[in-house]
Amino acid sequence: MIFDADKLLLLAGPCSLENESVCRTVATELAALRDAHADLTIVFKGSFDKANRTSIAGDRGTGMAAGLELLAMVKREFGFPVVTDIHNAEQCAPVAAVADVLQIPAFLCRQTDLLLAAAATGRTVNVKKGQFLSPTDMVHVVGKLKDGGAAEIWQTERGTTFGYQNLVVDMRGFPIMAANGYPTILDATHSVQLPGAGGGKSSGQREFVEPLAKAALAAGANGLFLETHPDPAHAISDGPNMVPLNELAGVIRRCLAIWRTVRAA
Repeated sequence: MIFDADKLLLLAGPCSLENESVCRTVATELAALRDAHADLTIVFKGSFDKANRTSIAGDRGTGMAAGLELLAMVKREFGFPVVTDIHNAEQCAPVAAVADVLQIPAFLCRQTDLLLAAAATGRTVNVKKGQFLSPTDMVHVVGKLKDGGAAEIWQTERGTTFGYQNLVVDMRGFPIMAANGYPTILDATHSVQLPGAGGGKSSGQREFVEPLAKAALAAGANGLFLETHPDPAHAISDGPNMVPLNELAGVIRRCLAIWRTVRAA
């Protein structure tokens, strides 16, 4: 088991793995956070394929082979468990050979064959609630994973479609999903995304990442998903909604204060 109820779960890393330099820079900062806060469980996150780009011109990342090599390096040299997205059932076994957590993208959260294949690996599965799905419907998603024998299941909120090119987070979703019996996480950076609003790519409002993260923890969320980058303006994807790496420590410190207060109440 990776999840520890006595610690705040933090999934953090660059949106796309990009290259070794970005991964090392981010992992070094995460290692400092781990050393500074004993009540954090940190999982390094990075995608080897951004398969749902808005435009065909969007950079999809390293590809699976190179991406898994980068994740293996982070595990080996920094000691973090790692999480990455999978997009089809055939990817599950090779990705599970490296990744500790398999992540089901929001658009694929109802794909039964993918869920069952991920569960069968014996790895933790983090499933993102689709932008089109109600919190109450997540019981069926996690039911598939449970029936498939998943070792550990996490449920991640990443915003619900609210008109065109906008998302909203309903804080009622955290207690609703918690009733399924599995930890809940807020993907605070994708929740401030403005889908397709960047002219062939998504835009975002990173100024709302911290308020949403704090609100989710106050509502009972067990963890946060935060994408970060040393230079978001030059990240290959999701730059406008990522937390700049030099601001991450402060965001986490303030979020931990909320999480500790809620637990002490």
